[in-house]
Amino acid sequence: MDTGKELLFFFSALGVFNGIILGVYFFFFTKKKYLTNYFLGALLFALSIRIGKSVFIYFNPALPKTYLQFGLTACFFIGPFLYYFLKSAVAEINIMPKSWKITLLFWGIFIVSIGIIYPYEYYPLLWKRYFIKVIYLQWFVYIVVSGFEIRGILAKIINRKHKTTPSEMWFGMIFLSNLLLFLFYFLAIMHAPAATYISGAVVFSFILYLIISILLYRKKTEDLFLLNGPKNSGKKIDSAEATILLEKLDKIMLEKEWYKNSNLTLQDLSQELTISSHQLSQFLNNNLNKNFTSFVNEFRINEACKIITSNDKLTLESIGYDVGFNSKSTFFAAFKKHTGTTPLNYQIQSLDA
Repeated sequence: MDTGKELLFFFSALGVFNGIILGVYFFFFTKKKYLTNYFLGALLFALSIRIGKSVFIYFNPALPKTYLQFGLTACFFIGPFLYYFLKSAVAEINIMPKSWKITLLFWGIFIVSIGIIYPYEYYPLLWKRYFIKVIYLQWFVYIVVSGFEIRGILAKIINRKHKTTPSEMWFGMIFLSNLLLFLFYFLAIMHAPAATYISGAVVFSFILYLIISILLYRKKTEDLFLLNGPKNSGKKIDSAEATILLEKLDKIMLEKEWYKNSNLTLQDLSQELTISSHQLSQFLNNNLNKNFTSFVNEFRINEACKIITSNDKLTLESIGYDVGFNSKSTFFAAFKKHTGTTPLNYQIQSLDA
């Protein structure tokens, strides 16, 4: 290996190592334990394994085919981790919904089963002709869905008509970085001119150093991880405007029952009100002293209380799903936070009354 290749290997391998270290940081060492941090850590782990496979196979093609299978298996989780990372930020989700766990478990069982039944070592043509295409198609679909999830942020970054917040730039940059990585690898498997797997590893290393630089440069990083977190300015919307906005919100939430939509996001609500996500978040945080999740959950809990006191035939879990929660644990935690008691105790008290 000549000097140029040695430097290329060192730079690429160092990026993989730093990706794993950064993943550990987001999992265990961030001060605030947001769900977005965990998914970002998982995303970096999956990317590091995928990139690591490319690096070592590129410089040593004689390595066992197991390395290829391991790397492609990790690749199968990049898309889901990216989507859930962005979704948890946009929707302010901090407890993983049951549906997400089931989806990840399904993908895990699916790809591992394929690897056990048809190992790459014995079925290389099957993997090259079909399985790799399925893996990249799944990755692409998740990228498209992720882009749709943060379409408002991407529009602000591209058009530059509205000033973006640090968190919006952070989430937009991570999405665009993943899109860029996908394009490099897709071009490589399509055998495009000058496109090689190692180019993806180099891009990944560059992106990681950029992320590390941002984290080291900023004295405060908490505002990067909460897309719709409380605003530092504390500025309230004018009382007259706030009254009108609250009336519109109540109408949407009560008459149209938007709170029953378990996938409701701040962006969905702001678009219905024809205001920006920033304005709605400012109103909720500074005028009502609530974040988006707490605001929506109040409507859900109030409706749940009505159902519990009027219908003793429904299970508590089904009531939680009916009012808009997407998991039993999220419903129970929110109920106790807003009422000071558990749904079961509330049900018992209502029956005794």
